[in-house]
Amino acid sequence: MRTFKRRSVVSLALVSALTLTLGACGGADNGGDRPASSTSVSVFTGQVGDFTAPNFNPFNTTGSFLQPTQGVIYEALFYYNIARADQPRPVLGTAFEWNEDGTVLTVELRKGVKFSDGSALTADDVVFSLDLVSHNPALNTSGQVWQTDKLDADTVTLTFPKPAFTLEAQILGREPIVPQAIWRDIADPTAGTNDSPVGTGPYMFSEYTPQAIILQRNPNYWGTGAEAPAIEYVRYISLANADAATTALQQGVTDWQGSFLPTLKDLIAQANGTLSYSNTPQATTGLFTCSNAALGCTGPQTDPAVRQAMYYAMDRTQLNTQAAAGFSLPASPTLLPNFINQAEIVDPAHREVPQTADLARAKSILEQAGWTMGPEGYYVKDGQTLEMTLSDVSGWTDYNTMCELIAGQFKAAGIKLTVNHVAQNQWSQAEVSGNFQLSMNSVNMGASSNPYYTYNLYVNGAGARPVGEAAVTTNTMRYSNPAVDAAVTTLASTNDPDELRAQYAIIQNALAEDLPIIPIYVNSALCEYNLTHATGWPSQDNLYAFPLPWGGNWGTGIVLRTIRPV
Repeated sequence: MRTFKRRSVVSLALVSALTLTLGACGGADNGGDRPASSTSVSVFTGQVGDFTAPNFNPFNTTGSFLQPTQGVIYEALFYYNIARADQPRPVLGTAFEWNEDGTVLTVELRKGVKFSDGSALTADDVVFSLDLVSHNPALNTSGQVWQTDKLDADTVTLTFPKPAFTLEAQILGREPIVPQAIWRDIADPTAGTNDSPVGTGPYMFSEYTPQAIILQRNPNYWGTGAEAPAIEYVRYISLANADAATTALQQGVTDWQGSFLPTLKDLIAQANGTLSYSNTPQATTGLFTCSNAALGCTGPQTDPAVRQAMYYAMDRTQLNTQAAAGFSLPASPTLLPNFINQAEIVDPAHREVPQTADLARAKSILEQAGWTMGPEGYYVKDGQTLEMTLSDVSGWTDYNTMCELIAGQFKAAGIKLTVNHVAQNQWSQAEVSGNFQLSMNSVNMGASSNPYYTYNLYVNGAGARPVGEAAVTTNTMRYSNPAVDAAVTTLASTNDPDELRAQYAIIQNALAEDLPIIPIYVNSALCEYNLTHATGWPSQDNLYAFPLPWGGNWGTGIVLRTIRPV
């Protein structure tokens, strides 16, 4: 069998930009003492206040399961690293191959794997787990129902009714393999908290308190040597408040956290080698526009000329320096991170958005579209001032700062912008229902770097809904372009490199013209590490896994089994 025939990478649908903004002051709640063993690490995922319950249900669809559920307690067949352009990494599977037309996927399984209760993982467990997802509409959002069969004790096949190349990363990299003996009698796998989880991952649940979730090394883990976990205990802790994160990191209360710390470089310089960090940007931050007047969007942002003017009115260098502490990277109008997807960005002119404002061009675009400068310094058309409202989440201080800066930049271009900082639930509901004009959010890459997933989730018109109806994908912009929709459909059914590039070009040219999302930069994804208790954390030189310890990241298990005690 030819291993890893196709490299690809889907998103957790409707995962919003999770920008955890933490200050540089305040005391830390240590979440309980470390276990007596010296080989323990503590992880802070942003949990402020008590944990409400030990929820380890890998099939929960509300996102309320605890972070170690995916990748740490339960494993998938392969790991897809979105931090760099890696081939899929074997986990419970060792190799896979598609047939020529993309309707049959054959997977070889790792031999000798056991669950944490000591029972053997069999091909029957894999068949059960994958078919459980396939035949449950709440879990299978792909629109394709597949059939999983056991070819022999170490091989399974998945058969699809039509080409399914683009389902590879979701099925192989994001579906948990569970013991059939436990789950076959559960009527609704999405319900319940599964508070005594049994998985194949490097760690197993040990203890719960409202301040800490404690995991213990799985004595039955399949990994040996460098793939065997060396740390005995892992604690997921809560802190009293967000401001406590900096102090917790400095004092060694936390060993690993994913936080935006504006003073991070100074903290590292003052730490005498005890702190390190990694930065793995992959989410394109931008202005999401309610763009489709035909579906009920109202406001000047429904005019493509206005969106183009906003695109050129931004000084992104200032935004990165003053809002992102210089940690973000240039975005692309294609919505793909150009440092990961450079090969898939067809037109070199689309690899990077302008880094400084071009006010003359912004104003020219508006004037050609019939806008004229009014007496108050803002453009006017048909008696209406060019005025819009931009919403973001109150407390996301990098976004809050950026929105205020953008308002000043737009004023210089004759565009009046009112910034509205709101509670997260209000912000999210406004986007989902379409009751907004502009919203600050991010385009998340998803399970792999395959552009199909970004385009299918964010700009496929099949997911567009009228204002007032809940969005069914992350196409909260209500964007619909028939040429883009046809190209996305073609992407889902081909594995031909030339055909893929042709369809990418159609989509990317349309996005650069229509700008339903006005890209700003690829937002930082910072992780901080205290090196007192463990080494081997990801670094800029060795991003062996996507390291963020929150957001449903399957790479956390790879990190925890790689680090070694000091």
